[in-house]
Amino acid sequence: MASIVRPTLLRQSCLKVATKKAFSTKPSPTFPAINKPLSSVVSKDAVRSRFMKEAVPSSMRVAAFHATGRRPILPPLPQSVNGTANEPAPVPDPSPTHGSYHWTFERLVSAGLVPLTIAPFAAGSLNPMTDAVLCGAILIHSHIGFEAVLIDYIPDKRLPKTRKAFMWALKLATVVVGVGLYEFETNDVGLTEAIKRVWKA
Repeated sequence: MASIVRPTLLRQSCLKVATKKAFSTKPSPTFPAINKPLSSVVSKDAVRSRFMKEAVPSSMRVAAFHATGRRPILPPLPQSVNGTANEPAPVPDPSPTHGSYHWTFERLVSAGLVPLTIAPFAAGSLNPMTDAVLCGAILIHSHIGFEAVLIDYIPDKRLPKTRKAFMWALKLATVVVGVGLYEFETNDVGLTEAIKRVWKA
Protein backbone atom coordinates (compact mmCIF):
# COMPACT_ATOMS: atom_id res chain seq x y z
CA MET A 1 0.00 0.00 0.00
CA ALA A 2 2.84 2.37 0.88
CA SER A 3 4.45 1.78 -2.49
CA ILE A 4 1.23 2.94 -4.20
CA VAL A 5 0.61 5.99 -1.97
CA ARG A 6 4.14 7.44 -1.92
CA PRO A 7 4.54 8.04 -5.69
CA THR A 8 1.05 9.57 -5.80
CA LEU A 9 1.83 11.99 -2.96
CA LEU A 10 5.14 12.91 -4.52
CA ARG A 11 3.51 13.56 -7.87
CA GLN A 12 0.79 15.75 -6.31
CA SER A 13 3.23 17.83 -4.29
CA CYS A 14 5.50 18.37 -7.28
CA LEU A 15 2.56 19.35 -9.47
CA LYS A 16 1.49 21.88 -6.83
CA VAL A 17 4.93 23.45 -6.87
CA ALA A 18 4.93 23.56 -10.65
CA THR A 19 1.42 25.09 -10.72
CA LYS A 20 2.41 27.78 -8.20
CA LYS A 21 5.36 28.71 -10.34
CA ALA A 22 3.07 28.84 -13.35
CA PHE A 23 0.90 31.48 -11.60
CA SER A 24 3.87 33.52 -10.38
CA THR A 25 4.57 36.94 -11.90
CA LYS A 26 8.25 36.21 -12.46
CA PRO A 27 9.03 35.37 -16.09
CA SER A 28 10.73 32.07 -16.73
CA PRO A 29 11.73 30.10 -19.85
CA THR A 30 8.69 27.84 -19.53
CA PHE A 31 6.20 30.51 -18.38
CA PRO A 32 7.20 33.85 -19.97
CA ALA A 33 4.52 36.15 -18.53
CA ILE A 34 1.42 36.06 -16.38
CA ASN A 35 -0.72 38.34 -18.53
CA LYS A 36 -1.31 35.53 -21.04
CA PRO A 37 -4.52 33.50 -20.99
CA LEU A 38 -4.77 30.80 -18.36
CA SER A 39 -5.04 28.02 -20.93
CA SER A 40 -1.74 29.04 -22.54
CA VAL A 41 0.07 29.49 -19.21
CA VAL A 42 -1.12 26.42 -17.32
CA SER A 43 -0.95 23.64 -19.87
CA LYS A 44 -0.48 20.00 -19.07
CA ASP A 45 2.69 19.73 -21.16
CA ALA A 46 4.24 22.74 -19.49
CA VAL A 47 3.49 21.45 -16.00
CA ARG A 48 4.85 18.02 -16.89
CA SER A 49 8.05 19.45 -18.39
CA ARG A 50 8.50 21.70 -15.37
CA PHE A 51 7.97 18.74 -13.07
CA MET A 52 10.55 16.67 -14.94
CA LYS A 53 13.14 19.47 -14.84
CA GLU A 54 12.78 20.53 -11.21
CA ALA A 55 11.36 17.58 -9.27
CA VAL A 56 13.45 14.85 -10.90
CA PRO A 57 17.21 15.60 -10.99
CA SER A 58 19.09 15.02 -14.20
CA SER A 59 21.20 12.32 -12.52
CA MET A 60 18.05 10.33 -11.72
CA ARG A 61 16.77 10.69 -15.27
CA VAL A 62 20.06 9.36 -16.63
CA ALA A 63 20.28 6.63 -13.98
CA ALA A 64 16.95 5.22 -15.11
CA PHE A 65 18.69 3.86 -18.20
CA HIS A 66 21.80 2.50 -16.45
CA ALA A 67 21.87 -0.32 -13.94
CA THR A 68 25.38 0.16 -12.57
CA GLY A 69 28.21 2.61 -12.66
CA ARG A 70 30.73 2.55 -15.47
CA ARG A 71 33.98 1.20 -14.07
CA PRO A 72 36.42 -1.51 -15.22
CA ILE A 73 36.25 -4.87 -13.47
CA LEU A 74 40.01 -5.35 -13.38
CA PRO A 75 42.82 -2.83 -13.86
CA PRO A 76 44.58 -3.00 -17.23
CA LEU A 77 47.67 -5.14 -17.48
CA PRO A 78 51.10 -3.56 -18.03
CA GLN A 79 51.63 -2.78 -21.68
CA SER A 80 54.83 -2.34 -23.66
CA VAL A 81 55.63 -1.53 -27.26
CA ASN A 82 58.52 -3.35 -28.92
CA GLY A 83 60.25 -1.36 -31.63
CA THR A 84 58.70 1.63 -33.39
CA ALA A 85 55.42 2.29 -35.14
CA ASN A 86 57.06 1.87 -38.57
CA GLU A 87 58.24 -1.69 -37.95
CA PRO A 88 55.95 -4.47 -39.23
CA ALA A 89 54.36 -6.96 -36.90
CA PRO A 90 56.38 -10.17 -36.54
CA VAL A 91 54.95 -13.09 -38.49
CA PRO A 92 55.42 -16.52 -36.86
CA ASP A 93 57.12 -19.26 -38.81
CA PRO A 94 54.67 -21.60 -40.58
CA SER A 95 54.29 -24.93 -38.80
CA PRO A 96 51.85 -27.59 -40.06
CA THR A 97 52.05 -29.34 -36.68
CA HIS A 98 50.59 -26.30 -34.92
CA GLY A 99 48.34 -25.39 -37.82
CA SER A 100 46.33 -27.65 -40.12
CA TYR A 101 47.50 -30.94 -38.59
CA HIS A 102 46.59 -29.80 -35.10
CA TRP A 103 43.16 -28.58 -36.26
CA THR A 104 42.49 -31.86 -38.12
CA PHE A 105 43.51 -33.91 -35.09
CA GLU A 106 41.14 -31.91 -32.86
CA ARG A 107 38.23 -32.45 -35.27
CA LEU A 108 38.95 -36.19 -35.55
CA VAL A 109 39.00 -36.62 -31.76
CA SER A 110 35.77 -34.63 -31.39
CA ALA A 111 34.02 -36.59 -34.13
CA GLY A 112 35.33 -39.91 -32.80
CA LEU A 113 33.75 -39.28 -29.40
CA VAL A 114 30.26 -39.62 -30.89
CA PRO A 115 30.45 -43.29 -31.99
CA LEU A 116 32.68 -44.21 -29.03
CA THR A 117 30.02 -42.91 -26.63
CA ILE A 118 27.06 -44.57 -28.38
CA ALA A 119 28.63 -47.93 -29.33
CA PRO A 120 28.83 -49.59 -25.87
CA PHE A 121 25.25 -48.73 -24.99
CA ALA A 122 23.86 -49.58 -28.44
CA ALA A 123 25.64 -52.98 -28.57
CA GLY A 124 24.57 -53.92 -25.05
CA SER A 125 27.95 -55.53 -24.33
CA LEU A 126 30.99 -54.14 -22.55
CA ASN A 127 34.39 -54.29 -24.24
CA PRO A 128 37.41 -53.25 -22.15
CA MET A 129 39.27 -52.08 -25.26
CA THR A 130 36.39 -49.81 -26.36
CA ASP A 131 36.13 -48.48 -22.83
CA ALA A 132 39.86 -47.70 -22.74
CA VAL A 133 39.74 -45.93 -26.12
CA LEU A 134 36.76 -43.88 -24.91
CA CYS A 135 38.63 -42.83 -21.76
CA GLY A 136 41.69 -41.86 -23.79
CA ALA A 137 39.64 -39.83 -26.28
CA ILE A 138 37.85 -37.97 -23.47
CA LEU A 139 41.18 -37.22 -21.79
CA ILE A 140 42.82 -35.92 -24.98
CA HIS A 141 39.72 -33.92 -25.94
CA SER A 142 39.57 -32.27 -22.50
CA HIS A 143 43.29 -31.46 -22.51
CA ILE A 144 43.13 -29.83 -25.95
CA GLY A 145 40.04 -27.83 -24.98
CA PHE A 146 41.52 -26.46 -21.74
CA GLU A 147 44.80 -25.73 -23.54
CA ALA A 148 42.93 -23.63 -26.11
CA VAL A 149 41.24 -21.70 -23.28
CA LEU A 150 44.60 -20.90 -21.70
CA ILE A 151 46.08 -19.83 -25.04
CA ASP A 152 43.14 -17.49 -25.70
CA TYR A 153 42.79 -15.88 -22.27
CA ILE A 154 46.37 -15.86 -20.92
CA PRO A 155 48.55 -14.37 -23.67
CA ASP A 156 52.15 -15.48 -23.56
CA LYS A 157 53.47 -12.04 -24.52
CA ARG A 158 51.85 -10.18 -21.62
CA LEU A 159 51.77 -12.88 -18.90
CA PRO A 160 54.55 -15.36 -19.66
CA LYS A 161 55.01 -16.64 -16.10
CA THR A 162 51.28 -17.03 -15.46
CA ARG A 163 50.85 -18.81 -18.79
CA LYS A 164 53.68 -21.21 -18.02
CA ALA A 165 52.30 -21.95 -14.53
CA PHE A 166 48.81 -22.67 -15.86
CA MET A 167 50.19 -24.86 -18.65
CA TRP A 168 52.15 -26.98 -16.17
CA ALA A 169 49.07 -27.18 -13.92
CA LEU A 170 47.03 -28.42 -16.89
CA LYS A 171 49.62 -31.07 -17.72
CA LEU A 172 49.70 -32.22 -14.10
CA ALA A 173 45.89 -32.38 -13.98
CA THR A 174 45.83 -34.40 -17.22
CA VAL A 175 48.31 -36.91 -15.81
CA VAL A 176 46.36 -37.23 -12.53
CA VAL A 177 43.06 -37.76 -14.37
CA GLY A 178 44.73 -40.28 -16.69
CA VAL A 179 46.07 -42.30 -13.76
CA GLY A 180 42.67 -42.14 -12.10
CA LEU A 181 40.91 -43.43 -15.22
CA TYR A 182 43.46 -46.22 -15.57
CA GLU A 183 42.89 -47.31 -11.96
CA PHE A 184 39.13 -47.09 -12.44
CA GLU A 185 39.29 -49.22 -15.59
CA THR A 186 41.61 -51.92 -14.21
CA ASN A 187 40.51 -52.18 -10.57
CA ASP A 188 36.84 -51.22 -10.78
CA VAL A 189 33.81 -51.60 -13.06
CA GLY A 190 34.98 -49.17 -15.76
CA LEU A 191 33.54 -45.97 -17.18
CA THR A 192 30.73 -47.43 -19.30
CA GLU A 193 29.44 -49.74 -16.57
CA ALA A 194 29.57 -46.89 -14.06
CA ILE A 195 27.47 -44.70 -16.36
CA LYS A 196 24.96 -47.55 -16.79
CA ARG A 197 24.64 -48.03 -13.04
CA VAL A 198 24.21 -44.32 -12.40
CA TRP A 199 21.62 -44.11 -15.19
CA LYS A 200 19.56 -46.99 -13.77
CA ALA A 201 19.93 -46.00 -10.11
